[in-house]
Amino acid sequence: MSTTQHVVTDFFSQGWGWYVAGATVASIAFCIFLIAATAKQRLPGNEKGVSTTGHAWDEIEELNNPLPRWWVGLFIITIIFGIAYLYFFPGLSTHAGRLGWTQTTQYQDEMKRYDESTKPLFAQYASMDIQQVAADAKAKGMGERMYLTYCVQCHGSNGKGSMGFPNLTDKDWLGTGDADYIVTTILNGRQAVMPPMAAAVGTAADVENLANYALSLSGAAHDSLKAQMGKPKFGVCAACHGNDGKGNKQIGAPNLTDDVWLYGGGLRTIQHTITEGKQNNMPSFGSLLGGDNELARAKAKVLAAYVWGLSNDPQAK
Repeated sequence: MSTTQHVVTDFFSQGWGWYVAGATVASIAFCIFLIAATAKQRLPGNEKGVSTTGHAWDEIEELNNPLPRWWVGLFIITIIFGIAYLYFFPGLSTHAGRLGWTQTTQYQDEMKRYDESTKPLFAQYASMDIQQVAADAKAKGMGERMYLTYCVQCHGSNGKGSMGFPNLTDKDWLGTGDADYIVTTILNGRQAVMPPMAAAVGTAADVENLANYALSLSGAAHDSLKAQMGKPKFGVCAACHGNDGKGNKQIGAPNLTDDVWLYGGGLRTIQHTITEGKQNNMPSFGSLLGGDNELARAKAKVLAAYVWGLSNDPQAK
């Protein structure tokens, strides 16, 4: 960020801070003024000697009954509390407050206490095999709750994913799908890229022929003549997907011979993928699980065991 951008950012940040501080002080001052003004205001009484506000509707007069003293006292206590709060806690622009309290430090302290209390709970599963963890009812419940917190937004409540988000209930993995792979993916995330290949393939007709050949590998509906014409062009794909089209788990290249498609297996979709390429990203959840420490890895293992159990039978021998 440039110096000018820093200055503009600081100006708006501090400017809004002073705006909020001014509005807060003005509100407190107005409350003080309002109490003082209404306490001193006295209007002449009517013919019966009762003080009124001077307003009348349908010969009904509005009496000028002051607030009870205990009610006025509550207003005064509220004002004093507001002033004391702004002295001890942040609320006036850059004033940090006498106690030095911040949301960040409170959050960190609470998370530290939470981690200390839950560490023994997760530690018991750290040395267990992932199948054993998946078969443990208590661990499964813990993993399911973490899944519903971190994973459900993309992979769905049933784990079957959606367009662009992998199905976790089948056995089709871009990687190995074992315990280490799933744990590493949870902690570090994944970045998948297929580069645009249209220039290497040739013309638009060549791209269409190649797409038909890709469909033929999985037995999907295709134009057999165009597929034969596209077969020689598959050489540009073989570097990642292999000569047989079965992919490469080491680099995350998909298997084209099954009928599992992350973005759909239609002709137009495949042509678009060849032409434009694809980029996909699974974010890292390591920081949300506690950072780079044993507790985070133990949490990731419990979550990984639940995910693994969605496509495997934990009770199988």
